[in-house]
Amino acid sequence: MGFPSKPFSCFLFLSLLSVNLSQSALDYSTLVYKGCAKQAFQDPTGVYSQAISALFGSLVSQSTKTKFFKTTTGSGQTTITGLFQCRGDLSNTDCYNCVSKLPVLTDKLCGKTIAARIQLYGCYILYEVAGFTQVSGMEMLFKTCGATNAAGSGFEERRDTAFSVMQNGVVSGHGFYATNYQSMYVLGQCEGDVGDSDCGDCVKTAVQRAQVECGNSISGQIYLHKCFISYSYYPNGVPRRSSSSSDSFSSGTGQKTGKTVAIIVGGAAGVGFVVICLLFARSLMKKHDGMLFRTSMNMM
Repeated sequence: MGFPSKPFSCFLFLSLLSVNLSQSALDYSTLVYKGCAKQAFQDPTGVYSQAISALFGSLVSQSTKTKFFKTTTGSGQTTITGLFQCRGDLSNTDCYNCVSKLPVLTDKLCGKTIAARIQLYGCYILYEVAGFTQVSGMEMLFKTCGATNAAGSGFEERRDTAFSVMQNGVVSGHGFYATNYQSMYVLGQCEGDVGDSDCGDCVKTAVQRAQVECGNSISGQIYLHKCFISYSYYPNGVPRRSSSSSDSFSSGTGQKTGKTVAIIVGGAAGVGFVVICLLFARSLMKKHDGMLFRTSMNMM
């Protein structure tokens, strides 16, 4: 006689839960934006392609040991400068896994252009052929503001205080800082070769853009050429995770998304459901055949 269908539904739930959780761990590789120069380089001899390939290889190899690296390949007019940077709270393994996806993405999204920048959630890559027009470090490249506005009073004051804490922290933290303040989670990071003072100025500019561009939105991300900031407001308190993953919410590290909150809440519910399923299955198995249950335990 077959077992009832409920244990199977529990197994299916466990399978889906593991898939969803494994996918959530890859959030740092999600594409945020792309910036591709309109001009493609002329490469009849393949010299540019070789230089870019060598550049990408160097950047990816360095991502196993550092979170920022800048280098140059080629010579003369074929000189190409490139860099990568990972978010300051990523482990070396996560940094490498993030950066290693960028060369293929760059070619797929931009093709053979004279300059390109691909920004993922956890890292970005940038390269420029010699002579490419430079832009201001304060130029805004991308923004995103949450669709939900904060209800009630006090939000702006709380947000601006958190921004102030972040501005000071990113200077004392030499280019990276993340923390939570009264239900606000904020993160700021500057490009690795930017000095502390210039970093503070860049983050200050990003904060001002966030205040204007996003208004009372409960979340937002502002990407300038040399820095970026991210913030989110959690009315019920910033969620904390005990693991040291790239999405940790501990003070001084981490980055947050609404998806992470859903995972935390869903994960807690999932654990409870799993326990219920296991107890239910055990009860059924005892009722069905006590000897079968003992045998299966001996085999485990």
